[in-house]
Amino acid sequence: MSHLLSVVVATPAHAGLGAALTYEHPEVLAPGTLVRVPLGKREVLGVVWDGAPLDTGADLATRPITEVFTPLAPLPASWRQLVGFAGRYYQRSLGEVALAALPPQLRELNGVQLARRLKRQPGPATAHTPPPVPALSPEQTEVMARLHTARQPVLLFGSTGSGKTEVYLRSVQQLLESDPQAQALIMVPEINLTPQLEERFGERFGADGVVAMHSGMTPPQRLASWLAAHSGAARIVLGTRMAVLASLPHLRLIVVDEEHDPSYKSQEGARYSARDLAVYLAKQVNDSHPTPDGEASHCRVLLGSATPSLESWHASETGRYVRLAMPSRIGGGCLPRLRLVDMNHQPRKTLLAQPLLDAITERIGRGEQSLLLLNRRGYAPVLACHDCGWKSECAHCSAHRVFHKIDRTLRCHHCGFTERVPRACPACGNLDIAPLGRGTEQIEEHIIERLAGVLRPDGQPAQVARMDADSTRLKGSLEQHLARMHSGEVDVLVGTQMVAKGHDFRRITLVASVNADAALFASDCRAPERLFALLMQAAGRAGRDASLGAGSEMWVQTGYPQHPLFAALRQHDYPAFAAQELKDREAAAMPPFAFQALVRAEARSQETAQGFLNEAAALATELPGADQVTVFPAVPMTIQRVANVERAQMLLESPTRMALQRFLAAWQPVLLDTRQGPAGKGLIRWAIDVDPLNL
Repeated sequence: MSHLLSVVVATPAHAGLGAALTYEHPEVLAPGTLVRVPLGKREVLGVVWDGAPLDTGADLATRPITEVFTPLAPLPASWRQLVGFAGRYYQRSLGEVALAALPPQLRELNGVQLARRLKRQPGPATAHTPPPVPALSPEQTEVMARLHTARQPVLLFGSTGSGKTEVYLRSVQQLLESDPQAQALIMVPEINLTPQLEERFGERFGADGVVAMHSGMTPPQRLASWLAAHSGAARIVLGTRMAVLASLPHLRLIVVDEEHDPSYKSQEGARYSARDLAVYLAKQVNDSHPTPDGEASHCRVLLGSATPSLESWHASETGRYVRLAMPSRIGGGCLPRLRLVDMNHQPRKTLLAQPLLDAITERIGRGEQSLLLLNRRGYAPVLACHDCGWKSECAHCSAHRVFHKIDRTLRCHHCGFTERVPRACPACGNLDIAPLGRGTEQIEEHIIERLAGVLRPDGQPAQVARMDADSTRLKGSLEQHLARMHSGEVDVLVGTQMVAKGHDFRRITLVASVNADAALFASDCRAPERLFALLMQAAGRAGRDASLGAGSEMWVQTGYPQHPLFAALRQHDYPAFAAQELKDREAAAMPPFAFQALVRAEARSQETAQGFLNEAAALATELPGADQVTVFPAVPMTIQRVANVERAQMLLESPTRMALQRFLAAWQPVLLDTRQGPAGKGLIRWAIDVDPLNL
């Protein structure tokens, strides 16, 4: 006798095949079982899903399941509920989210190959002797006590250097000691933060039970980590946003470090927020694991930041989250003093003001380190001819190609188009073409020139290094840069925002933001929040050693020293900044007091992209929830052309999340029909971005 089963496969929503397909098998398989099934002429990986299968009809033969991955336990109910929610909320098909959450290599294996992989998995963890554990500060002790009893999501508002990581370590330690099967998920926003976190957790708990999950790993590494997590062998999983979709059957603690960071929001595929999914996942784990007396086996979620997102701060103000504070630095160290350099009083084209250079020189003489922050890689954002006005525009994008002096190339950071720097202006032949603006390569070159002859206490010349996406591209280069900083080999580090958060550089006593003004007057309502967070996080790299804290400084070069943002920054007063920003957001009916979605369209012409969006909007006026949703006209995106593809977007706003979700769910079929109609001719793709961060 054959049984009909619902199986989820990787089919996009526009395929019109439904959430799950129906297959048959001689046995009833548990929901969450991994199988291989025929799909068209291919054989693909699928997941047996909950619920009754769809009736295929008497005239349509049901195809059989080809293979069952019996060595693997079914994916847990909490994982299936998380994937289902992510698909519904972020307006993607169930199969897209479910299969994208699995390791790429798993989707390619058959049962025999998987069995071989499972044999390679490491055996039981070896005995580990942890190092001496540091004593907790009074603030850490109070947080640990309150964290243990909290039933809501906890927002840990701790200043930079206050010991948030030790709270994470102690929370994991308490969990593992109290439950022999429990697992913990520790998330960080960027790959470059995982090496030092992996080292600290491995040192405390032993490397055997700790695995990493991020996109920088090879497919075999990702599969091995996923299998260890799914089997329960890995009790601690460290990862970036993708780790929230890992299968952790015994999950009891989720930590989202630097929870404010926009990197937690995916910009492709389902465009999910890993932070928000973490909060949802904890709730589902609690609902899925009742104890005999009916109470949930509690899974705690801890969101940590020195500059929480305004959404999380607002949630803690309204009682949805519990807010715990650690305002003091470990060892009683001081937060760095703010020094504003008014660039209106500096000579034109000054890269680094002389007082800043003097302060850096002093620190080199004392054996201390400095950090220069500029969030633009390359040598200069554009190369230009002053005779005819030619600029190094990309032929395929509505953007300029960045001048990289180190290899004499003009490189588009959007489509990757690269050419050698021309010997003369391509338009008029002028030999005098020059860079405009500044990038990390130029700052590195400039500081090396200005520090020529400056000696360290050991009599050696000062050393300068650059750390950005270009200098850390090769495997192992990131770890080399971090090791040089920690050893004291580097005196001045020039870098982008990747060096401004999470790193524990003990010798840095000066941090300088070279050019922060661009974000002060940006059109995006989140720009001030991001700038304040970046500067606060950058300042937090200085004075982390309590013995050096008193002399630590944060320098900011600006043309607007009287801007209110700097007044709050001077006092390290995030609550005051957040209160004013929330007041402005509420007056403007912006998130978190309203809810937004973007519909983006890409086509060969801007008219086609905008026409598709406007046509779909015109057909949506009578949909459920339409009376509570404002649909704005389609407009070009900020960078409207990338790789010869024109891009447009349409903003939707609603005062309630439920009304927006109801409208989007009803609008999906309209968008699909419009895609097939005349308005969709020439359209390449479209996508919905719920809770967008970039407008």
